Amino acid sequence: MRPEILFPLFAALEALPKVGPARAKLLAKLGLNSVVDLLWHRPVGLSEHRPRDSIADAVPGESAALRVTVEDHRAPDSPRHPWRVRVRDASGFLHLIFFHAKGDYIAKLLPLGEERVIAGKIEAFGVEKQMAHPDFVGGLESFTRATEPQPIYPMTAGITPKVLAALVEAALSRVMDLPEWADPPLVKARGWPVWADAVRALHHPQSEADLAPDNPARQRLAYDEILANQMALLLLREHHKRLTGRALAAAAQNGGILRAALRAALPFSLTNSQEQALAEIDADLASDKRMLRLLQGDVGSGKTVVALLTLAVAIEEGAQGALMAPTEILARQHAETIGPLADAVGLRVAILTGRDKGKPREALLARLAAGEIDLLIGTHAVFQEDVVFQDLAVAVIDEQHRFGVHQRLALASKGRGVDVLVMTATPIPRSLALTAYGDLDVSRLLEKPPGRKPIDTRALPLERLEEVVYAVGRAIQSNARVYWVCPLVEESELVDLAATTERAAALEQVFGPGIVGLVHGRLKAAEKDAAIGAFARGDLKILVATTVIEVGINVPEATIMVIEHAERYGLAQLHQLRGRVGRGGERSTCLLLYQAPLGEVARARLKILRESEDGFRIAEEDLRLRGSGEVLGTKQSGLPGFKLCDPIQQEELLLTARTDALNLLGKDPDLVSERGKAMRILLYLFERDAAARFLRAG
Repeated sequence: MRPEILFPLFAALEALPKVGPARAKLLAKLGLNSVVDLLWHRPVGLSEHRPRDSIADAVPGESAALRVTVEDHRAPDSPRHPWRVRVRDASGFLHLIFFHAKGDYIAKLLPLGEERVIAGKIEAFGVEKQMAHPDFVGGLESFTRATEPQPIYPMTAGITPKVLAALVEAALSRVMDLPEWADPPLVKARGWPVWADAVRALHHPQSEADLAPDNPARQRLAYDEILANQMALLLLREHHKRLTGRALAAAAQNGGILRAALRAALPFSLTNSQEQALAEIDADLASDKRMLRLLQGDVGSGKTVVALLTLAVAIEEGAQGALMAPTEILARQHAETIGPLADAVGLRVAILTGRDKGKPREALLARLAAGEIDLLIGTHAVFQEDVVFQDLAVAVIDEQHRFGVHQRLALASKGRGVDVLVMTATPIPRSLALTAYGDLDVSRLLEKPPGRKPIDTRALPLERLEEVVYAVGRAIQSNARVYWVCPLVEESELVDLAATTERAAALEQVFGPGIVGLVHGRLKAAEKDAAIGAFARGDLKILVATTVIEVGINVPEATIMVIEHAERYGLAQLHQLRGRVGRGGERSTCLLLYQAPLGEVARARLKILRESEDGFRIAEEDLRLRGSGEVLGTKQSGLPGFKLCDPIQQEELLLTARTDALNLLGKDPDLVSERGKAMRILLYLFERDAAARFLRAG
């Protein structure tokens, strides 16, 4: 339960003055739902209004503070026009512009004939000067206050800077002194303020230096957030290790007879990376401690084979295995990949998705509970309460970033001492991996199976679209198959769908009916499967799609990938899409169509993609160019959405925090010392409540 001392910080925003339901709804668009959210809402800049002696001295483009007299009010002719207030001094005049303003409010704020101090950005409007929505309006005595630096916050329509600043101050009034959770010698050595002073300093910057990541107050708060993250992950790890495991004897025998049979059925030899990963996994499975391991591998590195050979160890001992995937497409792809190998060695495999209903589903669940299914492949449907295994021993979760920690634990709870292997095809640099997967042991697949040919990656301006269409036409005459990924227009599924449908129609007009298929997220599962199946069989030659094809589709005959507006995608996502081709024996091509002119960062990103197919290098470069705030996209990747720290810019803090958390847990595993109790407060402060609940009472 959250400590009582933190209750004032976790009150709803309606607890603050002048916040009603309507205003709270607007603030929620900024991710602001409680008082503490306002405290974490960092200023992104500093507004300094330069004091000017006269309107004539104020230069368009600068922010200025002026003493003026209110001369005239002009009401708008229509709702589309602004309210204009003419102010002047001895040197001339300017207009104050207010859109959607209430006349009585403006009249009270700027009474005719009265002298006022105004501050804001000066703009040129023809030969005149104007100031739209001044940042400050007050009496003559407030001139000094108007020239003081003011923080600039991320904003949303309907909330003015003045209102947001007042709400932040109201939130700061609730800040209290808290026990020190950071290591005192570290705080002293770094010259960091205590937590409460750091929060106040965050919102009262006096210069641009106060906004920099190396500012002591900002460093202190970033460290606190990272420390909470690392402590939560380590507590999760310790909780998992405390659970009783089961030693699987076959693991100590290089996987046993069943794994040997599966190896013999493979049409290729394992890479050194796969062998190393299996050795690490076997050591976990042979232990009486529960396995919690991440298998991280690039596109096409052979994770599914490693997963199957891991599951074979459990099945060898008469237990069961489960393989979870985030989408039905990916689950069915795993079933198709594993099916022939399972048939060759007599494995009983079944698939369970949300599509399965009624008596067929009941029959499948009865077989599962009776132990008549060795391996269940499924989607989120596997989490449902009525899904009961006779004896689940090993669970594999693919594309781990699409699932939450609680789902991982829910699957592990469906058996006795379940060993868990999670997989991701998204290469994640070490600093981000520590923040997302710090509770897991890690195995990496750094090689691709032999025989994979490099993909010829080219970048072309969209002006050459007709040439691309012509080249695609030549390719499909030679029986090639083509993915065509449509532009990511905006974060709107409907807009993206419209663009995709339009492109499919245009290509069908060029190539005729029966050539072009369409796949997007709003299609019913059966329709999606039908289109992908027709493409895999070669009935369709071109598959137009959104990024729904990013994972889980394996058509070795597809050799061309066209991506429109490639500059709009993250590098990691482009790399994933490119990985849909190059899976067969033929040479493959990826065409990145971009809108010219390209910015410097976009040009550098496309250059990296042309030069490398190493997903780990690509992810590192994406971080370097774009920062952790954008790389992969936290919603897409499942990476923690930090509010105060940047794990890339502040990687040194991450490593320090991890060492500190490890040391504290080593000395005080139940966090019952004075510093341990403070650490509990920190966990709740940064909403790591689930981890805090793993602690024994104390």
